[in-house]
Amino acid sequence: MPARRITVTVIHKERTVDKPPHRKLADGLQCPVPLNDIPQILLSHGGGGRLMHQLIDTLFAAAFGTQATQHDGAVLPVNEGELAFTTDSYVVHPLFFPGGDIGRLAVWGTVNDLAMCGAVPQSLSAGFILEEGLSMETLWQVVQSMQQAAEIAGVRIATGDTKVVERGKGDGMFINTAGVGRVIAPQPVSPRRVRPGDAILLNGDVGRHGMALVQVREGLRFESAIESDCAPLNGMVRELIEGGIDLHCLRDLTRGGLATALVEIAKTSSLSFALEETKIGVTDAVRGACELLGFDPLYVANEGRCVAFVPEKQAESALQIMRRHETGRNAACIGTVEMEARGRVTLHNAFGTTRLLDMLSGDQLPRIC
Repeated sequence: MPARRITVTVIHKERTVDKPPHRKLADGLQCPVPLNDIPQILLSHGGGGRLMHQLIDTLFAAAFGTQATQHDGAVLPVNEGELAFTTDSYVVHPLFFPGGDIGRLAVWGTVNDLAMCGAVPQSLSAGFILEEGLSMETLWQVVQSMQQAAEIAGVRIATGDTKVVERGKGDGMFINTAGVGRVIAPQPVSPRRVRPGDAILLNGDVGRHGMALVQVREGLRFESAIESDCAPLNGMVRELIEGGIDLHCLRDLTRGGLATALVEIAKTSSLSFALEETKIGVTDAVRGACELLGFDPLYVANEGRCVAFVPEKQAESALQIMRRHETGRNAACIGTVEMEARGRVTLHNAFGTTRLLDMLSGDQLPRIC
């Protein structure tokens, strides 16, 4: 029987966006990334810093025609109101760490992304990629943890998928979760709504998640144990919205930490932020571990922390609401939004000096989520 011949036709559509230089791969196919510069995927491409943003902007956003770097999720119009939709993948190593595990991280990470869109999370999907040889007891512990995390956050895991890969090709377990939520914020919650004079609020100390993973991964023992801040933020955010707080922007502080998140928002809003270092909480244990290992806690990952941009006149009311929740007990105003030096984030310290914060370059802490 003669072999069948299949012809594939690629149709190009014009886009009214600025396109980066392309490298021709084959007839009709082009890649928007200059492949000769970085021909292979590096760990830094998933680290939350400059390379990850370059990859999203020049490859994914260019191909899909989306505003992929603008926020933690997409807001979708429906017949009545709006839905928020997000997805994330979790490849954390080790699977279990002080204060959390991959299951809780997967549920609460997706819940938090929806909350940052001003939405009430409702349903999640869970996709499991399991490695041959993973113990059933480990899988059961993760599944139980996910169910408990969903109950705490008030969401349900509605659907899912399971795949198994050969031994040595999956690092135990990877999880992908997607989620939908109902938008309840009366105005868009977006970096583009940040205004001069806004107060920048932070709901707690920073750096615990990343350092909790480092101590387990590297077999380190510190005087004071460090636990991840992994927690759901949707309850606190919902109360802020229902309390009449005009949330201009929300952002959870995961890869790249506080500094990278603020630089992202500053560049998108074309405004400048002035921060007070003494107002940013860092526990003694985290500070000591960072000094020992050469990390900057402002760039270390978190999984239960967010920044909120609110009008200055509402800052105190917002802080009172945040402090009623365990995840916001130590909330503080850490800075303000200014008009000058657009896209810049400056940090003032106790000695009267100022330094410029930039986006994380390279990969400080691989595999934190």
